Amino acid sequence: MKLSGTLHKKMRYLALGTAQFGLSYGIANQRGEVPVEEVREILATAREAGIDTLDTAIAYGTSEEKLGEIGVHNWKIITKLPKIPLDYSPLSHWVKASVINSLQRLKLEKLYGLLLHHPQDLLEDYGEDLYSALHSLRSCGLVEKIGISIYSPTELDQIWKTYKFDLVQAPFNGLDQRLVTSGWLQRLKEEGVEVHGRSLFLQGLLLLPEKELPQKFQRWQSLWTAWHTWLNEQGISPLAACLGAAWEQGQFRFHRIVVGVDSKKQLQEILAILETQLPSWPPHITTDELDLINPTHWNHL
Repeated sequence: MKLSGTLHKKMRYLALGTAQFGLSYGIANQRGEVPVEEVREILATAREAGIDTLDTAIAYGTSEEKLGEIGVHNWKIITKLPKIPLDYSPLSHWVKASVINSLQRLKLEKLYGLLLHHPQDLLEDYGEDLYSALHSLRSCGLVEKIGISIYSPTELDQIWKTYKFDLVQAPFNGLDQRLVTSGWLQRLKEEGVEVHGRSLFLQGLLLLPEKELPQKFQRWQSLWTAWHTWLNEQGISPLAACLGAAWEQGQFRFHRIVVGVDSKKQLQEILAILETQLPSWPPHITTDELDLINPTHWNHL
């Protein structure tokens, strides 16, 4: 695949999310868990395009095992620790054992990044011990960068008073621009923190045709109407609009934007759109309503 200079420039901001590789993940996912041979094709296509970073997690089912089976030595691998169990003892041993088990599944000697999947654990009584355990892993060379994966910039308001990290992963998409409007994206950049945006498609919700939106999201009908009206007026696809929102911010302040796909074809569609002139997201189509932009609230709708 011969890529233009523009595409190479855009692709360097992308990381490949792997939740779909180990779980039936995403509200628009109709295929379930991606078979290992399809994962192999996706990774080959991504690597050829210049993507060099994979985002996974211990909680992503068989994702780490599949990646290890395929071989990911030439990738930057980021994984995440799950919530600290109630019966840990001692904490440093549990953290180190979890990372070593991940490395064994991935068949690697070192991680590029290790994130806390539940950074609120830092606000518990054992927060300092947890922070110390992460630093120890970095010091001994098992991890290059340590960080947190947040759901809301308000988490940073609490955590950053006491703890600092090399890498922060946060939700960002056209609807959810809290990381920008809160000022945290710019602040993290100024402090030299590597920032990765995720949930670009809001677990696929932003890619669904209006008629296929689940009933529980109909309470935001005026927003969906404005969104699809704008898409029709511009003559663009939801995928192009989402990528445009990421590119608008990514080329300035994000180090990576994490995109998840469940087929080689989906990745090829993204590559094709990145070759085009990407649209700017309409400023009137955003929201701060957590029930919509935070997927952890969806089960309660």
